Amino acid sequence: MIIKKSLINKSIEYILQHIDEDISIEDVANHCNFSKYHFSRIFKEETGVSVYSFIKRIKIDQSAVSLKVEKDKTITDIGLNYGYSSSNYSSAFSKQHRISPIEFKKAINSTEIANPFCPSEHNTFKSFEHYDEKIVMRRLDDFKVIYERYIGDYREIGVNWYSFMERYKTYIKSDTLLIEKSYNDPSITQLDKCIYDLCITTYEDVELENIITIKGGKFAVYHFNGYVQDIFVTFQGIFNIWLPRSGYKMDERYGLGIYHDIDRKNNYVVMDLCIAIK
Repeated sequence: MIIKKSLINKSIEYILQHIDEDISIEDVANHCNFSKYHFSRIFKEETGVSVYSFIKRIKIDQSAVSLKVEKDKTITDIGLNYGYSSSNYSSAFSKQHRISPIEFKKAINSTEIANPFCPSEHNTFKSFEHYDEKIVMRRLDDFKVIYERYIGDYREIGVNWYSFMERYKTYIKSDTLLIEKSYNDPSITQLDKCIYDLCITTYEDVELENIITIKGGKFAVYHFNGYVQDIFVTFQGIFNIWLPRSGYKMDERYGLGIYHDIDRKNNYVVMDLCIAIK
């Protein structure tokens, strides 16, 4: 079971790092040192989908993020970046999201968003000036972390966090950072298909199978001090309002949420929302 989980994590990591390339099932299988047939069987057993379907879904979801934040690029250019011709991209995008890329881009609301965590609430974005005033550029060091990867309902992230922390409580010290690494935008990807890593920083002498290094670098950092249910809207405001007008471009590294304090009783957190910047 551990070997299979490690294999799937290794393959997903490779796919995510090369998603804007023309990667094949053979490429992923070779990276994992498995035959195409054997690897494909294990991947589907563990994830419920074929390697091809998984790659296709990730490509379309990532392209939707590009449509959202890269306002200066045409739909055709974004499709080409992910290996699609203009007609093929529109067809594949529409099949996955039940809306065409043109309609998707038009529908992006720059003032408010539906919150999947609090669907009954009205969620309005702040102004560009609000985000710009609070965001600072920082160069973060690499993080050595103990991690677990989750593919499933993003609404269960709180429950997963507490279970994860309980499993690794002996490794949590006073200076340990809790880090969430997100691979999907939950306003785009179906909530039950979101991929994210839950991590705690650790020391060089810790030896576990599930240790990786999160690459540091330049990040736009928004210091968040508020209720858990407001994290989603704040992050979306940074993407929808601040990023397109900021003059900065997203890097291929993925976003991080770095928690500094968690008040579980009141659902209140102090954390940094970090977007990788070129």
